[in-house]
Amino acid sequence: MEILLTRGTGFVLLVVGVIHVAPITGLLGPRQLASLYGVDVVGDPNLTLLLRHRAVLFGLLGASLMVMAFRPSLHTAALALALVSVASFLWLAAGEPGLSTPVRRVVWIDQLALGLLALAAAAQSGRWLLR
Repeated sequence: MEILLTRGTGFVLLVVGVIHVAPITGLLGPRQLASLYGVDVVGDPNLTLLLRHRAVLFGLLGASLMVMAFRPSLHTAALALALVSVASFLWLAAGEPGLSTPVRRVVWIDQLALGLLALAAAAQSGRWLLR
């Protein structure tokens, strides 16, 4: 039973890692950022810089989650990182009216990710109880 819980948690972390890596395409410039978020950053070097840096950070987080997915000893830390990332975005988005369609899509994907992470956290708790 413990092996199933461990593999299930690893699978969820892998999926959430892929979700977090996806925005790395924003590094390519304003056109990709517009596609990702539905915002026009052409002519705004400050916003372009901030969103490209966000792409780097999400790439690092996503890659870390994917590596940690294969290291059961790191599952708890990975779940904590992923839960904070997803939950904080959803909390911030909840207070923002008028989000663009691409950002609403990110909200929807993160809601799914939060559900998966909740299941994985429950599995992780069950794994600890089996010891």
